[in-house]
Amino acid sequence: MRHGKKFNHLGRKTAHRKAMLSNMACSLIEHKRIKTTVAKAKALRKYIEPLITKSKDDTTHSRRLVFSHLGQKDSITELFGNIASKVASRDGGYTRILRTHNRLGDNAEMCIIELVDYNESYATADKPKSKKKSTRRSGAKATDSVVEEAQVIETSSEESTDVAAENAAPDVSNDEDGKASEEGK
Repeated sequence: MRHGKKFNHLGRKTAHRKAMLSNMACSLIEHKRIKTTVAKAKALRKYIEPLITKSKDDTTHSRRLVFSHLGQKDSITELFGNIASKVASRDGGYTRILRTHNRLGDNAEMCIIELVDYNESYATADKPKSKKKSTRRSGAKATDSVVEEAQVIETSSEESTDVAAENAAPDVSNDEDGKASEEGK
């Protein structure tokens, strides 16, 4: 019976699964973003987040612990150097999973797993400020402010239409006979 065992085996034996997760973690550290299936990404998230947390404490012991999981010196250097300095202020949640589409061959859910601090499009994008809803309960006071805003908008639009009408109207002058004629013809 498998009561209480919530570990995804990913259809692999233990040695294969550990090697695959180690290689995926090294690729994620090196490239900062990889494309994989959702199931593998969720397993990778559980695998790499504790390693990133250990990388914040740059000691020989933590390096050896992380090296026992990853097994690549270049990845360890990158993790303890650049990545640890970027995530120093973050308490957790170092990775983000973005679902993309289903794979053509077997219809598996595909996604992109990336390190959060390395995606500039999320970091630099200014989020629009949400409008706060009024906490007033009486409808009369709220409608008064809406009416005042509407009047301000109307007066500003009337002024702009008057200016536009003056600029667009042709120059008309009266002749001696009282007939209007346009100049410039």
